[in-house]
Amino acid sequence: MQAARRNRQSNNNSSRPGKETDIMLRPRGRSNGKVRLIIGLVIAAFSLFSYFTSTEYNEETGEEQRVTLSPDEEVALGLQAKPEMMQQHGGLNPDPQKQAFVDEIGWKLVRAAGLEDTPWQWEFHLLDDDQLVNAFALPGGQVFITDALANRLDTEGQFAGVIGHEIAHVVARHGAQRLAKSQLTSGLIGAVAVASESQQTAAMAALVANVVNMKYGREDELQSDRLGVAYMSDAGYDPRSMVRVMEILAEAGGSGGRPPEFFSTHPNPDNRIERIREAVAQEFPDGVPEGLIP
Repeated sequence: MQAARRNRQSNNNSSRPGKETDIMLRPRGRSNGKVRLIIGLVIAAFSLFSYFTSTEYNEETGEEQRVTLSPDEEVALGLQAKPEMMQQHGGLNPDPQKQAFVDEIGWKLVRAAGLEDTPWQWEFHLLDDDQLVNAFALPGGQVFITDALANRLDTEGQFAGVIGHEIAHVVARHGAQRLAKSQLTSGLIGAVAVASESQQTAAMAALVANVVNMKYGREDELQSDRLGVAYMSDAGYDPRSMVRVMEILAEAGGSGGRPPEFFSTHPNPDNRIERIREAVAQEFPDGVPEGLIP
């Protein structure tokens, strides 16, 4: 009888959860949520600290800028990306006279603006792309214009307007600024994703971040228009030629199917024309003088 009772007690004890089982059965969701929140806050704080402490003064724009690259790093980045950019657009235009014309205007603008003795490594490239009407600049001084755009330009002043605008992107360090902002938003998106463990929340954060970055892109374009007007004027070009460039770009884009300006990387050409006219008036308050190169 005693042996049977001990066997029943042993069986009853073995069926009860022990200490380890009790720990495993305790809910951990709330604890894990707190850990995720703390990690997310740390990531967000580090991203914000890195962004707001990476500040430099740009003498050309007169602004405090948040950049994470040095000028030498920007030059290296541009040189590294140059071959791929050329390949995407059919390489360089084979006509040496056309290329020499672009070089001449580019260097005339650089010298007139006093940008020779700067860290930037200036190179001007005419791309053999007869489809895409565009011009762009890489960080560090690499400037490109497609043959499709060049073929639509009628005057030397219009070429100067395009190239001066791209030079402004370089000296204003827009590429470095956008990279710093992209790093910030990537860090904040990661923080949201870790803290919420929700794909939907993280996707919404990414959408908001993209819209913020697009807005800065439009401001960059407008600032480059203003600086481009000054560079053209210093080099003896009629800055009103840039108005015609905007009209050409508007004609190339067409009136149908263009996305709303708020969600576009570039401002509406009509709005840019108005800003360019304001910049011309500021540059020449008594009117544009005679004798400038159209």
